[in-house]
Amino acid sequence: MNSVTAPAQETEVASPCINVCRMDAASGYCEGCRRTLEEIACWSAYSAAEKRAVLTRLAARKTKL
Repeated sequence: MNSVTAPAQETEVASPCINVCRMDAASGYCEGCRRTLEEIACWSAYSAAEKRAVLTRLAARKTKL
């Protein structure tokens, strides 16, 4: 018997928000999570892949503090 495997469901990616919600005027990033306003506003609509891409960018932003 040939079994068909259902496609793996995307796992939810947790928000990087740490409840320090202040925008830095110079960088345009949130002082807590380092996301832009657009990334924050669109987070819930992003796919898991898009969220992971944002998280990758955040890691680079945090090293430039």
